[in-house]
Amino acid sequence: MKIPINVPIINKEEIDEVRAVLEEKSLTSAANSGGKRVQEFEKLLSSFVKSKYAVAVNSGTAALQAALYALDIKQGDEVILPSFTFVATANSVVSVGAKPVFVDILKENYTMDPDDLRKKITKKSKAIIPVHMYGNMAYMNEISDIANKYNLEIVEDAAQSLGTTYKEKHSGTFSKLGCFSLYAAKVMTSGEGGVIVTDNKNLFEKLRKIRNHGMLHGYDTRILGLNLRLPEINAAIAKIQMKKVGKFLQQRQKNARILTELLADLDIVIPHERKGEKVNWYLFTIATKNRNKIMKKLNSEGIGAAAYYSIPVHKTPFYNTKQNLAVTDWAASNVLSLPVHPLVSKQNLDHISKVMHQAVKA
Repeated sequence: MKIPINVPIINKEEIDEVRAVLEEKSLTSAANSGGKRVQEFEKLLSSFVKSKYAVAVNSGTAALQAALYALDIKQGDEVILPSFTFVATANSVVSVGAKPVFVDILKENYTMDPDDLRKKITKKSKAIIPVHMYGNMAYMNEISDIANKYNLEIVEDAAQSLGTTYKEKHSGTFSKLGCFSLYAAKVMTSGEGGVIVTDNKNLFEKLRKIRNHGMLHGYDTRILGLNLRLPEINAAIAKIQMKKVGKFLQQRQKNARILTELLADLDIVIPHERKGEKVNWYLFTIATKNRNKIMKKLNSEGIGAAAYYSIPVHKTPFYNTKQNLAVTDWAASNVLSLPVHPLVSKQNLDHISKVMHQAVKA
C-alpha cells in the first residue's frame, strides 16, 4: 500500500483542455493580458479568493519575485521573513538585491512570530513576508498592525494556503499582494506556476508588465521585467483545477478530521484550527521528539510521511546566518507531515493510524 504525501489529481478534463491548446497551437502569448486560458484562470482564481485582480506567472517563486519588484524593493533594503519556509521565500528577496532578515515562528502553527518580527525591524526594513505554513494562516492582524506602525509593505507567501480563510477572508488578501504556488504537490496545480492577487489597480498593471519584460504593447519596455509568463498548457490545467478546488478542499478537511480523531490518544502534537480559521490542510503536520524514528517506520510501510524544512533556511550553506531561532530549530527537528490529500481513502487513514500507533508506542 503506497500513500504519497501529495499527488496531482489529473483527469480527462485536464487532458482534453491541454489537447485543445496543442491543437490550436496557441502555446503562449506575449500580450499584456496573457493568453486566453491564462485570462480564464485568473478570473476563476480572483473570484475564488475574492480579490479584484489576479496575475498568473510561471512559478510561486516568480510570484514572490514579481511582487517585490512591483513594490520597488531593491538593493540596500531589508525584507523580514521566517526561516522556517521553503528557500524560495528567501531566494526571491536576494534575487531583487535585498537582504532577507530571518525571524522565529510560533510553536502553535509554525507561522511568523509577531513579537520577534517587531524586534528585527531596522531603518533599512522595507517589507515583511509572512508565510502561511502548511496552510495555517499567519497572524495577519498583528503583523498588519506592526507593518502599519513602521510603514512597511507586506507580501503574503500564500504558496501553501490556497483556500485557507480567517473569519471568511482568504489568505493572500490581507495585504496589497498575495502570492500562491501552483506546483504539482499543492492543493491544485498547473504543473509549475504561480499567481499574485491584489485589489490595487496600479500594482495589477505593473505586475502584468513585470511578467512580460516590462512591456505594455510589445518592444516598449517601460520598467524592469522578466519572462515570468505562464504558458497556455499550464493555464489550461489550472483552469480545470480551479473548477474542482472546492471539492479537493472538502476532501482534505474530511481526511484531516478523521486523522485527528484516529491519532487523538497519542502523545504527539496534533495540528488544529484556531478560532475563526478554516485551514486548507495542504499538509497535516504533527510534532514529536521521536520524529525520525516514526518517519522511518511510516516510510517502511509505504506511507509518504515527510519532514519538511529539517534544515531551516538560515542554516543552509548559502545563508548560514548562525542566529538563534529557538522555535524554528525545534520545529526543524520535530515536525512530520502526513498525507491527507483527496486520494487518501478511509482505509489509507486507518493504515496510517495503525502504523503511527505502532511507531509512537515502540
